[in-house]
Amino acid sequence: MQTALAEGVLAGKVAFIAGGSSGINLGVAEGFAAAGAKVALISRSPEKIEAAAKDLRDKGYEAIGMAADVRDYVAVEAALATTAGHWGPIDIVLSGAAGNFVAPAAGMSANGFKTVIDIDLLGTFNVFRASYGHIRKPGASLIAITAGQAVQPMVNQIHACAAKAGVNMVTQCLAMEWGPEGVRVNGISPGPIAETEGMRRLTPTPEAEAAYMATIPLGRYGEKRDIAELAIFLSTDSARYISGAIIPCDGASILTGGSQSSFKPA
Repeated sequence: MQTALAEGVLAGKVAFIAGGSSGINLGVAEGFAAAGAKVALISRSPEKIEAAAKDLRDKGYEAIGMAADVRDYVAVEAALATTAGHWGPIDIVLSGAAGNFVAPAAGMSANGFKTVIDIDLLGTFNVFRASYGHIRKPGASLIAITAGQAVQPMVNQIHACAAKAGVNMVTQCLAMEWGPEGVRVNGISPGPIAETEGMRRLTPTPEAEAAYMATIPLGRYGEKRDIAELAIFLSTDSARYISGAIIPCDGASILTGGSQSSFKPA
């Protein structure tokens, strides 16, 4: 991945990415690797995560992949211990595993609601909490991938709104608690990013996509590299005094509230 940031700015650093087998998170993982970091990836599917890690290795990067479900604290803890045992203290932890679907509250099962809460909110807590004993202190950068739903109520998104609001609070509470040890904790709130499963699910028709596009002041979808470059910046010394921030990377779409009419069940 070509980035606008200086090559090698993360040289010597170790990065752990949860949810790293596809989409935005894999794009961030490749950005970290291109910037010089050693990267460890986890995801539920052994086949997908090993394929993602192998692709990075084939490009000349140092990468390992491990199967672990972010809802399983013991599995996440084991993956972090393996990473630290392989490369030493972890400098960067990114929690990005997420689940979502479009459904009205009255048509949603309790299990459907719980599933998204467990993946997004519990998963973020598990990743960050389990990393505590393995991160570099002082100096570590923890990053949560959140979403505009955390602050913008949306129809047919009660589960995602609740989960991401919780992710924001986890991020900011940990920034307060772990800041005295020199650990920075921030969140990135992506807007509509092209070629991601999330956008395919949330805008399943050309009409839905057009309605969403009309709400983006910059008039286009973002790219995975946009999120990767922000994550790289947050992991460098240039961001050494940034902690507890939830940073939108969304073409100003949060200012318009997004297109609630787009979020209709398929």
